Amino acid sequence: MNIDYENLSPEMMQLAAAVFMIRMLIWVFYANTVRKTLLLVAPENRLIKPEQAWLLVIPFFNIYWNFSVASRVADSLTNEFFDRKIAEEENPGRAAGMWYAWLFLLSNIPFPPFILITIFLLSVVYFIVYWVKLSNFRNLLEEHEKFKNKQQD
Repeated sequence: MNIDYENLSPEMMQLAAAVFMIRMLIWVFYANTVRKTLLLVAPENRLIKPEQAWLLVIPFFNIYWNFSVASRVADSLTNEFFDRKIAEEENPGRAAGMWYAWLFLLSNIPFPPFILITIFLLSVVYFIVYWVKLSNFRNLLEEHEKFKNKQQD
């Protein structure tokens, strides 16, 4: 299937721009979740700075950065849960994050369309699963902080 980029209709150009903008907006919200989660981790337990989460928004670079985020956030959360004595899964979120990173990488390789659609759908599923896991870990850390503050009062 060859696409004649020079003769695309204005509507198709607008649709492509809209899809790109929506995708960027989703990445911004996702990066913000990663950042907020890392802000709740003590600085000595972090293996990645919260501001580095914004690198997830950079197209093409984020293909690589997803692997770093999945690994470093899991290790940071492991350290934090250990220090706070919170019983949580080993390597929190690493499996879902790595699955998403690999599937996102594969979705950017020009495979035949039926394979690309399958990989893309799987990457969306793992993206959502990882994002929800990170959000749940953030909520757990926030609740632990509230509980700790209540006990000190």
